[in-house]
Amino acid sequence: MLPVLALVVLAVLLAWPVPRLLARATSLRRAPRAALVLWQSTAVASVLAALLAAPAAVPAIAGREVRVSEHVPTLVVAAALSLVVAVRLLVAGDRVGRNLRLVRRRHRDLVDLLGEPAAGQGRDTRVLEHTTPTAYCVPGVHRRVVVTQGTLARLAPGELGAVLAHERAHLAARHDLVLEFFTVVHEAVPPVLRCDAALREVNLLIEVLADRAAVRDAGAVSTGRAIVAMAGGPKPAGTMAMRESTSAARARIDLLDARTVAGLPVAVAAAGMYAVSALLVVAPLTLFALAVAGLTLF
Repeated sequence: MLPVLALVVLAVLLAWPVPRLLARATSLRRAPRAALVLWQSTAVASVLAALLAAPAAVPAIAGREVRVSEHVPTLVVAAALSLVVAVRLLVAGDRVGRNLRLVRRRHRDLVDLLGEPAAGQGRDTRVLEHTTPTAYCVPGVHRRVVVTQGTLARLAPGELGAVLAHERAHLAARHDLVLEFFTVVHEAVPPVLRCDAALREVNLLIEVLADRAAVRDAGAVSTGRAIVAMAGGPKPAGTMAMRESTSAARARIDLLDARTVAGLPVAVAAAGMYAVSALLVVAPLTLFALAVAGLTLF
């Protein structure tokens, strides 16, 4: 019974207090890729623990040798509890995915109708006649990078290069799918357990990764200036934009060239986060294996 209780406790811990603690560990942002993997592992491990807890309880209730015909109610309840978790995930995934793709398709059609191709910037780039400095990308199969005339007029060439590199990094790495995954898990979790700060932190990490790509392309100075110039601009629904709040923009600028994480070299801290991530995913699988070891159905 101990592995079953451990699975339940693990599912609750990874769904409620752990995300809140991770969101406060802002030093982890200095290794954004490893931190994002840690967040992903936390979400995956929580889902696995929730899915496996009920099936793992079958041997504790019915014994190691289970005659199916004699334990139908137990097996049905175990399957039903896991099914509830799976259905919540599927429903959230369907709702979030359909809404995102609908919004993006409509916005892409509107951009293609109102925008003009950007000379020398690729076939997927569109320029809108608007004075407000704005830049964002529309992810998907038919992706778009969108900038306004205000962006072209206000930004220096290096800054514009940083903005475009930032948006193209989102598209190349499919950051939209990463964010969609976390949004689905967030929506599937019961409201009382949801952590909005976790979703904001994941979004910030994704932006930091795109900023790092911009630094490699245009340099830290141009990228920092571009972040400041684009802060506060509009961000259409379903898109990914360089725009952020003032506080988030300041945090991103501080992370453009981070060399240590809590006093440790970035490589060492990242290795530690990767190791913890692996342990988190392995933990529910190991507990389930221990719980059902020797189980026989006949």
